[in-house]
Amino acid sequence: MASLVEIQKKFLSSPKYAVVGASKDQTKYGTKVLKWYQARSKDVTPIHPKEAELEGLKTVHAVGELSAPAETSISIITPPKVTLGVLEQAKALGVPALWLQPGAEDEAVIAYVKENGLEDKVIYGGPCILVEGDGIIQSLL
Repeated sequence: MASLVEIQKKFLSSPKYAVVGASKDQTKYGTKVLKWYQARSKDVTPIHPKEAELEGLKTVHAVGELSAPAETSISIITPPKVTLGVLEQAKALGVPALWLQPGAEDEAVIAYVKENGLEDKVIYGGPCILVEGDGIIQSLL
């Protein structure tokens, strides 16, 4: 099984990124994560079921609408019930890596990750990209 650091490096080596959980609320962590990618000039797409645009970026409504899901790492900042559906879509589409921000998982989500062999693709259990992302990017240079 890959180590957490290996999964984080794989996550941040993707050519494309998506964020599930961003909104028009600037105080929410989903929006802060989306802006983190923008501030680092990453190719990022917000995924939102209703909004057409967030932070000046065109949204897609589901993981399946991403232009290249198999080349897109996904940050998830949603309640666990929503997270579970995103994981199911991501698994079916061959998404290379997913980062569940703190609070996006519960026992059912963790069980799904383990039962579906996704441990080498999913970061969960506490690390936050806002805290650790820059250090990981530096380690890739």
